[in-house]
Amino acid sequence: MLREITLGQYYPADSPIHKLDPRVKLMGTFVYIISLFLFRDVVGFAVATVFLVSVVRLSKVPFSYMVKGLKSVLALMAVTALFNLFLTPGEHVLAAYGILRITSEGVKNAVFMLVRLIYLIVGTSVMTLTTTPNQLTDGLEKALMPLSKVKVPVHSIAMIMSIALRFIPILIEETDIIMKAQMARGADFENGNLIKRVKAMVPLLVPLFVSAFRRADDLAMAMEARCYMGGVGRTKMKPLKYKKEDYQGYLVMAGYLGIIVLWGWFGPLVKVFI
Repeated sequence: MLREITLGQYYPADSPIHKLDPRVKLMGTFVYIISLFLFRDVVGFAVATVFLVSVVRLSKVPFSYMVKGLKSVLALMAVTALFNLFLTPGEHVLAAYGILRITSEGVKNAVFMLVRLIYLIVGTSVMTLTTTPNQLTDGLEKALMPLSKVKVPVHSIAMIMSIALRFIPILIEETDIIMKAQMARGADFENGNLIKRVKAMVPLLVPLFVSAFRRADDLAMAMEARCYMGGVGRTKMKPLKYKKEDYQGYLVMAGYLGIIVLWGWFGPLVKVFI
């Protein structure tokens, strides 16, 4: 399961999405996430599906590789869907058992919430899989630069997020190594009840935390040895500059945002006439 976590990993490819400025991808991801919670009907999610499929195809990242990241959050998606299914009040009751009721509104909310979670994970994966941590740091810092006027440590925030994303695949690999070492010593992480499984995780978590703190300490010492002093006065080896493709990306994003606004205004009227 650890190998199925794709968050924070970079997939190299020669695609138009890879070549886009990281600020465009950050803004596009932000707009897409907002749209997922604004759409509340089939037509809206159909628009989101077309947009997501088009971006995934342009990214040249195998769709199976992106879907692989969903396996690690199946439990979360199942719990979210069940809560919406059984705990959503409504007038049209389809089934009832004690205090639990399945309504048509609950079924609709469960399906839409499940689709939102899937699209949310796949959409954010497109950004992380097509953007290196360094590009993500530079793009985030550049996008948040206006906040530096009010004394917000923009560079530090961007650096923290970049280091956190970069450490995800490292910690996954470290966890896999520790698990194999503990299994070779007789540890069992798969069998037994919930309490036994939790107890079996203790020999895994302790060395993992020790390794994580050791890596963080080594990184801090390396940054101090190189006289790292934050973002004040620092220059970029590859400064970000908008190209023609980036402006085209903003136009596509503006068109998608326009569809969201128009459907929010005229969607209810269309439903009334239909």
